[in-house]
Amino acid sequence: MKRKIVHRATAGPASALVTALAVLLPLAALAGCGARSGAGRQERLQTGDLIFVSQAEGHDAKESSMDGAIAAATGDVIHVALVEVDGADVWVIDATTRRGVSRRPLDTFYSDFVYDDGTNPVYTVKRMNDTGLASQWIETAKSFCGQPYDEYFLPDNGAMYCSELVQESFLDKDGHCLFDGNPMNFKNENGEYPEYWVDLFTRLGTDVPQGVPGTNPQDLSSSPLLHAVPVLLP
Repeated sequence: MKRKIVHRATAGPASALVTALAVLLPLAALAGCGARSGAGRQERLQTGDLIFVSQAEGHDAKESSMDGAIAAATGDVIHVALVEVDGADVWVIDATTRRGVSRRPLDTFYSDFVYDDGTNPVYTVKRMNDTGLASQWIETAKSFCGQPYDEYFLPDNGAMYCSELVQESFLDKDGHCLFDGNPMNFKNENGEYPEYWVDLFTRLGTDVPQGVPGTNPQDLSSSPLLHAVPVLLP
């Protein structure tokens, strides 16, 4: 082999160039394929993942609806749910006005959020940077199943709203919440309460809990404890 390589190299500059290209081009092609496949690779959902639901473009809800009121007050991310993977089955644990705190199959979760015209909202999956306690977080979340949805948006009242469930489930080894809370905001960009909140808290016979400690899906999705995961969802 050494004699053949020397023989070809001494055949002239043009021959040397052809030989070099013959070696380098296939390697470049392989490198390019690897970069493209890596960039587009999809991951599987894992226990402890969070699915964030945002309004789809062109489906901005009115402030008279709950989704619209949440978006007007905090941003386009209107819901968050926890993922549990059990063998081939994928479950979602979340808190909704329809079901309270519940655990249901992923497909049922998707169908609950389909728009009337059959299209889907925007789903984003995020994962904790450190997933060592993921199973513990899910077991804690499951312990809240059966609680009603927290229409009052207050802490420690035996009911849960979606981001509160996540905050109370994701605990460190000492039992402290990993996600910080913030003063609750129910006002839109004009400093007014959307119609939905006015109607809701009038019906409940209580003041809007503006400024009460709490959390929301938009803030939660921006936590530095999380990173986005390229999971193929509907």
